[in-house]
Amino acid sequence: MSPQGKNESLCQTLSVPMALIPMIAIVVLGLLSVTTWKAGMNIPILGGIVAAAVVGAVHGHRWKDLQQSLVHGVSRALPAVFILIIVGSIVGTWILGGIIPTMIYYSLEFISPMIFIPACTLVTALIATATGTSFTSIATVGLALMATGIGIGFPAPVLAGAIICGAYFGDSMSPLSDTTNLASAMSGCTLFELVGHMLWTGIPGLLVSCAAFFFMGLPYGGAVDVPSATIVQMLEGLHSNFTISPWLLIIPVITILLSICKTPALPALLSVSLLGGIAALAAQHASVSGVINAMTSGYKSNTGMAMLDNLLSRGGINSMSNTVVLLSMATALGGILEQIGVLDSLLKVVMKRVKRTGGLILVTVFSSLFVAFATGAQLLAIMLPARMFEPEYRARGLHTKNLGRVAQSIGAVAINLVPWSVPSIYAANILGVEATAFIPYVFFAYALILLNILYGYTGFTLTKERPKENVPAEKIH
Repeated sequence: MSPQGKNESLCQTLSVPMALIPMIAIVVLGLLSVTTWKAGMNIPILGGIVAAAVVGAVHGHRWKDLQQSLVHGVSRALPAVFILIIVGSIVGTWILGGIIPTMIYYSLEFISPMIFIPACTLVTALIATATGTSFTSIATVGLALMATGIGIGFPAPVLAGAIICGAYFGDSMSPLSDTTNLASAMSGCTLFELVGHMLWTGIPGLLVSCAAFFFMGLPYGGAVDVPSATIVQMLEGLHSNFTISPWLLIIPVITILLSICKTPALPALLSVSLLGGIAALAAQHASVSGVINAMTSGYKSNTGMAMLDNLLSRGGINSMSNTVVLLSMATALGGILEQIGVLDSLLKVVMKRVKRTGGLILVTVFSSLFVAFATGAQLLAIMLPARMFEPEYRARGLHTKNLGRVAQSIGAVAINLVPWSVPSIYAANILGVEATAFIPYVFFAYALILLNILYGYTGFTLTKERPKENVPAEKIH
């Protein structure tokens, strides 16, 4: 027997109380970080790693093996890290090239008075998809639409709900989103696999939300007079600083086609980043050094309009450093939790009564909701269930993109239903509406919860793969 095998045989199996210690450490530190420290998720995750290392050492694991598990965990994140690096360059070149400004311009220009509230959802969805961030979409275009709608007489909570629904649809569907990249990395599927699979919940959820907002807005439609002065100013600022052309929209279309054709993520994203640079050279008359700087450090907007500059000053490889660090730490945590047997111990308890796929999906949904309500942190609500349930999905012959879809739907979107969560607090501060007031109107989040559970019990849209190990036939449904 090798020394490593000998050491593993001496390691004690974790009891459930001991397995819960690292998880409790993460939850408590995450909650403190969200509510008191305002310091992000790096320290809570690091605290979870330390707690896991202590538990592992007490139960006979050598530090050498624990350290190796951290390294092995981080190695899983490397494909996602490279994707995030290219995503940063895409955002920079797409803004410099006028692609994102063109999308913003046309989305604001064609708002119809009779469908103002659902238009808020569609516009913020488009901007969040283009930029990969719900926060920026809410704080810029969303805020402008909010001010316009309140001035007209629309109920503020309904407007806020519509803006949040669109922003989080776009965030979830965008290959540029950090939460989507995290969900794919933690669940073990590729980025484009996850984005394509989420369309089965995202599109119906968006349509249901828009339909609800359309009927809610009908009593106010006749009084609407858009665009407002703020939106007109944004349109003028975009037109005076960029060449706006429908031809530039070909590049986002190419991106969608590459995804449909299942082109590997790295070459596909690198291609559209370069196309953004070409657009900057040809359409915006940028210099080569300007393109390189946008890819490296992002675009620095100087239109003179604070709201527009806030929206457009972003991107670049350097902007992804915090996300890369967080992703590396999250996957390292997953590695050490697996090494000491935390996930196995907890999974055995959770799965004891779960026999069918519908029950597995339901348990995943409620596990994500539990973490969301316990911590209010998006990344933990995505990461912990994804790492815990990945082996069970594989064992039951379910493709891990099914797991990624649930983790992203609940951890990144449905967390808006938690009044003390980071996304809800942020939206409340930006839009000036209490979270408890707009939460009833975040229809997109409710739709995603119901659709994921429905698909789990019916099997509709669930993708199968060959089981990783032998599992009783009755468990694969």
